[in-house]
Amino acid sequence: MSDVSDHRFASHYATLSAAGWPALNEAAAFEIHVFASALAVGMTERDATGLTLRETTGLTDEELTRLMVRAFPLVQPASLIGEPGPDPLVDEEEALVRDLLVDHRADARPATRFLAAIVARRAMRDDHLWQDLGLANRSELSRLLSTYFPRLAAGNTRNMRWKKYFYRTLCEAEGFSLCTAPSCSVCSDFVSCFGEEDGMSRLATARRTIDGRRTLVGGAAITYAA
Repeated sequence: MSDVSDHRFASHYATLSAAGWPALNEAAAFEIHVFASALAVGMTERDATGLTLRETTGLTDEELTRLMVRAFPLVQPASLIGEPGPDPLVDEEEALVRDLLVDHRADARPATRFLAAIVARRAMRDDHLWQDLGLANRSELSRLLSTYFPRLAAGNTRNMRWKKYFYRTLCEAEGFSLCTAPSCSVCSDFVSCFGEEDGMSRLATARRTIDGRRTLVGGAAITYAA
């Protein structure tokens, strides 16, 4: 990810966070953070690719408007959504992941339904899911899933990578397995399912770049490699 994209993400995130309702408690603060992160990463992808916010989040114009009015009342939805357009196309794979999340949701709140759509759309991207949702680390993703989709999250007892776990759950529901190994412990592909999902978040990368440019040693600027 380029410095420009990281800084755009940080800017979008800051704008949304400042436009949100004051959090009444820690749970509400986390929900605002999750939506600000997901929308900011969708806006950053929109800026870089020309896709619409509908296409980067998986939400319709109506859903985006409802989300922003509910969570970020100081933002004019039209200024972020752009021109009205058709609902985002959802292919079969994404629909399966979305339905899996919806079937395991904690409640019927619109926020939970919006998250099911967003998580499913971002799961189609190539990086770790927590990164593609703009979150700070994997722990935040685990908290998100445990909070909004607790029955699904509870089944990941071996701390499998979340995308892998989604697909394994879908396959098991259909009565077949993704892999041919008799058990995970003897599988040659163990690391791809259970390896660390490390990396640096977009906000951390942006901060590191800014801090590096501001650090002076003996009057000379030192920039750390991102």
